[in-house]
Amino acid sequence: MSSFDLKDESEVKEYIEKLGVEYRFGCYSEKKPEVCHLLGDYLEGIRKDFEKAAKVYRSNCDDYNYGKSCLKYGNYTFLGKGRAAEKGDPVKAYSYYEKGCKLNDPDACLHSGLLLVSKLMPKEITRDVSKGFELLKKSCDMNNAGACFYLSGMYISGVLKEEYQGSKKGTHGAVESVPSEAKSMDQRPPGAYVVERNMEKAFEFAYKACELRNMYACANLSQMYAKGDGTPQDEKKAAKYKQLALEMQDEVKKQQQLTFQQGLNPT
Repeated sequence: MSSFDLKDESEVKEYIEKLGVEYRFGCYSEKKPEVCHLLGDYLEGIRKDFEKAAKVYRSNCDDYNYGKSCLKYGNYTFLGKGRAAEKGDPVKAYSYYEKGCKLNDPDACLHSGLLLVSKLMPKEITRDVSKGFELLKKSCDMNNAGACFYLSGMYISGVLKEEYQGSKKGTHGAVESVPSEAKSMDQRPPGAYVVERNMEKAFEFAYKACELRNMYACANLSQMYAKGDGTPQDEKKAAKYKQLALEMQDEVKKQQQLTFQQGLNPT
């Protein structure tokens, strides 16, 4: 594509038009899945034509087995966006997330895993913590920070089987769990757990998630080093990871402020 002066409004419009033409040609004529996905992103982000974007993502997933498009169409279906579903269809969305995961998209593995482990998700989804755990593990293995963080949380608390949960309600969105402070009083047998509490494994996943720049994992890692949970106590490392978490928090705030300012002053 030839160079354009992006400060010139007429040239920007020409650039956008040619971009759309190139993506359509690459998708429909050359049948390149990666270009079809870019076309979906173009229709979504630039044209704001969510209905057409949904059709492109769905076709690219169904016909060309492109994992990222399976994820995007799953999102559309879950939300009922772009008429992918009138009111949102979590079961259909899960099927696309699961397909995307099989095609090795880490975010699709994260979404499908969370749908299976969470008690706050739609009742249409049958909860399956064991399968959800494996999907999250696959996502973490592909360096998805969020998945590693959730796995760490599951090991911090432990996850009870349904028949041992009684009337307890989950509090932080991911799984039904036993609070760590109650572990000494909990007399349930080991077989009562889908995922048994294991602070060493919790530390391993928190460490990886932090290395992948998950702010919350770094904060947890600081606490683990401070208390000696799952790792030898180390005040210097506790301080190091606390500072890292705070720096990440500042970065998020700055990015949010920049996004807000750009919204007020679009160019």
